[in-house]
Amino acid sequence: MYKNRINAAVIGATGYVGLDLVKILSKHPNVTIKHLCAKKNIGKEISFFDKTIKKKLPIVESFKKIQWKSINILFLSLPNGEAQKMIKKLYYKYNHLKFIDLSADFRLENHNLYKKNYKNNHLAKNLINKTIYSIAELTKNKILSYRIISNPGCYPTSIQIPLIPLFEKKIIDYKNIIIDSKSGYSGAGKNYRQKFKFKNFYSSTYAYSVNYHRHMAEIDQEFNKISNKINFTFNPHLVPTFRGILSSIYLTKKKNISTNKINSYLKKYYKNNNFIKINKVNSPLGTGNVLNTNNCEISICDTRVKNKIIIFSAIDNLIKGAAGQAVQNMNLMYKLRETTGLKWD
Repeated sequence: MYKNRINAAVIGATGYVGLDLVKILSKHPNVTIKHLCAKKNIGKEISFFDKTIKKKLPIVESFKKIQWKSINILFLSLPNGEAQKMIKKLYYKYNHLKFIDLSADFRLENHNLYKKNYKNNHLAKNLINKTIYSIAELTKNKILSYRIISNPGCYPTSIQIPLIPLFEKKIIDYKNIIIDSKSGYSGAGKNYRQKFKFKNFYSSTYAYSVNYHRHMAEIDQEFNKISNKINFTFNPHLVPTFRGILSSIYLTKKKNISTNKINSYLKKYYKNNNFIKINKVNSPLGTGNVLNTNNCEISICDTRVKNKIIIFSAIDNLIKGAAGQAVQNMNLMYKLRETTGLKWD
């Protein structure tokens, strides 16, 4: 266990994810926030952006003000393409420094795939193999060998947590899987109204990225590590709530495998994980229980069609899908309890 204080800097501190990250870190018993950085609003208190952050913290400043030798860990909550530039400059210069990137910059192991999905060349190709893509429950101690942590996307987190163990156990069919995910609009960032201009925004549901969502690349990547025969369709929807994701996953059981057996296996797999809650079979599920928590709540339900089941998976997109998972990964990096700083009322 790391016994010293962890000195942290957050770049991109005033976005939705950044603010949740600052709030969590400000209450973490092992962390001292040394720098809060953004491109705009230099000189303002972080509480200007979120009145619920009560602790006296450094004012918002340029990242150029960071004293790198005094920092242990850097959290980057930036638009895609920015973190790779910064980490490239710092990685070899400051060997003590650890990085947690909440963008997509290091999620994909193939830089050509990154270019295809994000329409830019990757500028730190030599650092991709020095990175670990980490859903904390699935990574655990592997994380200790890395200084760069790539935080997964919010949709992929809600999808992989229930499916990866079942794929590995081979108790569900790999084919014809349908994934329908619904997210609050905070997932689009503070400029969500520029990205989504449909009518009646705050009172309607909207399907988008129908042919291909960028998160599919990282889902494909992780599924293919188990089998290249896993076949799925995925479509996200925006719903008129601020936060939360509910993924509805339609799939087929293997023959002679009961729904109760699948549920029991998933419960056993995650029995030592504090943030994964497996409900009783056929329990209804929404996002209400997981909002403002680092939890993932899962319900497995029968359907009217033989051997067809639905897995519902609910997370808070800003916490378990971003800021909370980042802190959970940090806890693993420093051999702290995974729940440190992540359990609150």
